Amino acid sequence: MKSGKRQIGIIGTGMIASSMATLCAGHGFQTIVISRSEKSTKRCLDGFESNFSMMAERGLVTDAQVNVCRSYLTVSKDYASLSGAEAVFECIAEDLEEKHNVYRLIEEYCPDVRAICSVSSSIVPDKLADGMEKYGDRIVVTHPFNPAHMVPYFELCASARTAPGVMDYVMDLLKELDRKPVILKKPTPGFIGNRLQFALLREALALVEEGIADPRDIDTCLKYSFCPRYTSIGIFEHFDNGGLELCGTVCGNLFPVLSDMKSIPDVLKHKINEGKLGPRTGEGFYDWRGFDMEAYQKRVMEPYWRFCNWDFPEK
Repeated sequence: MKSGKRQIGIIGTGMIASSMATLCAGHGFQTIVISRSEKSTKRCLDGFESNFSMMAERGLVTDAQVNVCRSYLTVSKDYASLSGAEAVFECIAEDLEEKHNVYRLIEEYCPDVRAICSVSSSIVPDKLADGMEKYGDRIVVTHPFNPAHMVPYFELCASARTAPGVMDYVMDLLKELDRKPVILKKPTPGFIGNRLQFALLREALALVEEGIADPRDIDTCLKYSFCPRYTSIGIFEHFDNGGLELCGTVCGNLFPVLSDMKSIPDVLKHKINEGKLGPRTGEGFYDWRGFDMEAYQKRVMEPYWRFCNWDFPEK
């Protein structure tokens, strides 16, 4: 472990945790990952190596730089290893009791922590902070999209107890990590990204259920019409530029026919009941049998490589 370097803690060893470890070590932070077992340690290290291997294949990082980044990573089962952490990213499962147990250990072993950042996608920060004493005012949600080292967007949300300055510190930290964070004015289930994504999914499912189009044609629409536009401009920019009077007219015509389903639609229920759950069962809306999953994963990652232009540590 290097001395005199800023230290970040990560609790957990899953995909988000190994991705966060890649991000933090890749930016020259001493990165301490807390693991429960040898198996979970291996999982985290394998993910870390795989992430850097893909970056190296793209020519984004040299072998020498990868070696330096490795030197910034420590995986430990001992919370005392976090004693110098200025921030801790909690990346465990969506279990409130387990998260509270982790926070109590952070309170015990991290005397100078400035923020505890949960990557929770479903638990609002007020519940995360509830019952915490020493650091209840430092617990915030920092929700990423997977993989967090590739997708720069983070959604931040404070609780009613969050102390002044904590959110400013977390914003600055994430910007140091080349992320694009935003702060929600108040908590909401799904935050921003998933509310938008699932609103689009609801309408896509409605189009299938109403017999208007099949899933493959809807995907073709998304890939070759407006989705690429939103990789370089925003939706409010687009409709501002088009003219808000026209936008209002189209809203008046379309909103009455858009889906307002409040439960799981039948077309999705049928797939679930038939055991057609996606790639792991061989079929979902698509037939995944014999599908080239490696090529698929490359397509998933392709739009995000341009965000991996980091200033990697040299020593």
